Formats: sequence, structure tokens, C-alpha cells
Amino acid sequence: MPTLAIIGAGPNLGAAVARRFGREGYAVALISRDLAKLDALAEELGEHGVTARGYAADVRDGASLEVALGRAAADLGPITALQYSPLPAREYLKPVLDLTPDLALDALKFSALGLVTAVRTVLPGMREQGEGSIVLINGGTSVKARAGFAGTSVAFPAESAYGEMLHDALADEGIRVAQLVIPGAIPKLQLENGIEDVAEQVWELASTPGDFRTMLIPLEEGRE
Repeated sequence: MPTLAIIGAGPNLGAAVARRFGREGYAVALISRDLAKLDALAEELGEHGVTARGYAADVRDGASLEVALGRAAADLGPITALQYSPLPAREYLKPVLDLTPDLALDALKFSALGLVTAVRTVLPGMREQGEGSIVLINGGTSVKARAGFAGTSVAFPAESAYGEMLHDALADEGIRVAQLVIPGAIPKLQLENGIEDVAEQVWELASTPGDFRTMLIPLEEGRE
């Protein structure tokens, strides 16, 4: 059974993506800091026929993230799909004049460096399988900086640059790397089928080769 690892799994988009991949026969590793919430989500997904388990890790702690991903692969099967979508802390949304070196570094650890750790952990298995997919989910500051959201305006572009380089470097190996930019809060986007439409978009990006970046809606129509 192939496994999808969702880093930053939660009850909204994470759950919808888990259900969508579950219909394709994937087991799902749910990764975030709160194991109790993950266990509850795994139980709920099980009621929908999805095999899911929770693993606690902080993306800013590379060792804990490596351990969680390793345990998930051992328990559920090879990780052939990775979604990197941890929700940024509110402290990363401070005005630029309040941004300190420590806060900028923390935001970079959360977004860019956490992704590097995750990719380096799962990539050998994907290469051994001869296929895989890595999907980054970011807000609009990955495309256009905003002075009122300084932390993500620094960190998301670094994460995006790494992802785009991976897209180019791995294309010939059957490993798809894509970014979905969601410039605004999902409940406010007025999608026909709501969160399920976003999950369908994630599935398409993971399963179909294409360009690196996809905008869920035009940048000017969204709000961070």
C-alpha cells in the first residue's frame, strides 16, 4: 500500500486530502505536533475507510520529523506522496519593522528548512520506488511579499525556491514536485464544493506531471 504523509495535518484540508488519496488506495500518515488531535482525526478517517495513523513532530525539529516519517514508512508502507502544509504561527504574520533575526530564522525553519528535512528523508524511498510526488501548499506571500506578513514573506519564497529547484531536478526520475498557492482563507474562497475542490486539486498535482506552481485562484482575488 502506498503512503501519503501530510505534514501539518488537520481537520480541514488535511482531512479532505486524506479522504481523496484514501479513495486511491493510499494509507495516510498524519504529522503535526498534537498527537491527541491526530489520533482523533485518524479515527474519523477510519470511519470513511481510510487507513491513517498519527505521528507527532515539530517541523522546526529536524530529528523529530525524521523519526516520524521513518516510523510512518515502517508502519504503513513506503511514502510515495508528501504534502508539506504546516500552518504558519500567528507570530510570523507581524509587520516587517517588528521582524527580528530570531523570528525570521524560526519562520525559515518552519517553512523552508522543515521541507528540506522532509524531502531528504522520503526521497531515497521514492527513488527506490521509481516514482513519487511532493506537493507544497503555501499562501499568497510565496508569490508577492506583504509588509504586514513579514515572516511568511521571508520564509515562503525560500520554500518555493527549493521546491522549484526540486521540480526541475527530479522531473526525469518520475518524481513530481508541485506547489499549490492558496491566496486567502479557504472558507472564504467560494469554491463550488468547498474544501473537497482543493483536495481534488492536490490529487491532480500529485498524480499528473506539469508546471511547478498552480494558483488556486488569481492572487488579486485572495487575501492572506
